[in-house]
Amino acid sequence: MPALKEQDSAAPQAEIVDLIPALRAFARTFYRETSEADDLVQETLTRALASIHQFRPGSSMKSWLFTIMRNAFYTKVRIETREAPGAAECVSQRPAADATQEWSARGREMERAIQRLPEQQREVLMLIGVLGVSYDEAARICGCAMGTVKSRLNRARLRLLDELGEESPNSSVQHDESHPVGSLQRPR
Repeated sequence: MPALKEQDSAAPQAEIVDLIPALRAFARTFYRETSEADDLVQETLTRALASIHQFRPGSSMKSWLFTIMRNAFYTKVRIETREAPGAAECVSQRPAADATQEWSARGREMERAIQRLPEQQREVLMLIGVLGVSYDEAARICGCAMGTVKSRLNRARLRLLDELGEESPNSSVQHDESHPVGSLQRPR
């Protein structure tokens, strides 16, 4: 298929704007800090708009943008690795006070467990489990076979269960008798 002409770029630009929330969500899989994730979204949008003429009509705009974001992230990581001044954890990143509610604690546990996953597993888990991307689309974004995506997702799920001390995906539901729906859902 031919690349987009400049006069035809208005429709894809509108589609890009519609995908900004999905881009922000995907950027959070790379960065915990909102400002860093927003910077990655901005970099992605800048690159996408600069190369909109390379977008192939009929292909998935979301996959194209996610691929640009992924590549932008890896480029930034390579640069930061070469220029890293130090890896000391900043006190300002720690919470001021721990929440007392069980859900807050369990949520932080889950977040830490997800952050400890290998990057490829975390990426696939966030794409499929959080953003609802199909296996096929996740395979295109990650640049690998669909079987590899399924394998990474399965390994991520098993590792999360192990790190959270769960025996099965339903074990939290079985342990929490106070909520008939189970402990994996917030009480209303």
